[in-house]
Amino acid sequence: MAHPHGHGHAHGHEDHGPPEGRNKQVALLISIIALFLAFSETLGKSAQTAALSYNVEASNLWAFFQAKAIRITTLRTAADSRKIDLEAASDPAIRAAMEKQIDGWLKTAARYEDEPDPPEGRKQLMARARDAEHKRDTAMARYHHYEVASAAFQIGIVLASATIITGMAALTYIAGGLTIVGVALMGLGLFAPHAVHLF
Repeated sequence: MAHPHGHGHAHGHEDHGPPEGRNKQVALLISIIALFLAFSETLGKSAQTAALSYNVEASNLWAFFQAKAIRITTLRTAADSRKIDLEAASDPAIRAAMEKQIDGWLKTAARYEDEPDPPEGRKQLMARARDAEHKRDTAMARYHHYEVASAAFQIGIVLASATIITGMAALTYIAGGLTIVGVALMGLGLFAPHAVHLF
C-alpha cells in the first residue's frame, strides 16, 4: 500500500513538479519584467511631455528675444535719427526736448537689453531660452533611454512566455539578461541621461 503511494508520489514529482515549479518561476519573472515595463513606460511618457513643454517654452522665449531685439534696433535708430535733427535745431527749448527724448529712448533700449528684474531683458531671455533648450534635450535623452528599456522589457516578456511553451530554459536566461539591460537603461535615463547617446 505504501509502495504504490510512494511510487505515485515520485512519479508525480518527476513529471509534474519540475515543469510546474519552473512555470511558476517564469511567471514570477514575467510579472517582475511587466512591473519594470510599467515604470519605464510611465517615465517615458513623463519625459516626453516634459520635452514638449520645454520646447514650447524655448520657442516662446526666443520669439520674445527677437521681439526685444527689434524694439532695441527701432529705438536706437530713432535716437540716431533724432540726434541728426538735434544738430540742426537752434531753439534751446526744442534742443532740450530732443535730448530728453533721445535719452529716454536709449535708456529704454538699454533696459530691453539687460533687465534682471523681471528677467525679461534680451540678455536674460537668451539665458532662459538656452536653459529651456538644455532641459528639453535632457528630457529627450531620458525619453530615448526609457523607450529602449521598454523595448528590452517587452522582448524579455515575449521570450519568458515562450519558455513556458517550448521548455527552452535558455530563453529565460536571455529574458533575464534583457531585464538587466532594461533596468540599466532606466538607471541611465534617470541619473545620467547624457552619459550614453542612443540617438
